[in-house]
Amino acid sequence: MAPPHPALRVKAEDGRIWQVDLGNPNQTKRSGFTGDTAKVGDEITVLGNRTKEPNEAHMKAVRITVGGKQYDMYPERIGQ
Repeated sequence: MAPPHPALRVKAEDGRIWQVDLGNPNQTKRSGFTGDTAKVGDEITVLGNRTKEPNEAHMKAVRITVGGKQYDMYPERIGQ
């Protein structure tokens, strides 16, 4: 969880590997998400904004759900 933004590499159901950028370290910590929150093999759901480049599997997370628990990186953006 280091600056500028921590990130996850996530394998989607279609086999594609996505880079998921989290909030800055302070936002990520405030959300409750830590380096131990998601482990290899965990099923996660990510709500966020993907890059404008359609061939890139890269997105900025707004909310991540792991094991039914939600971690809001940018709570002010939820529901907009």
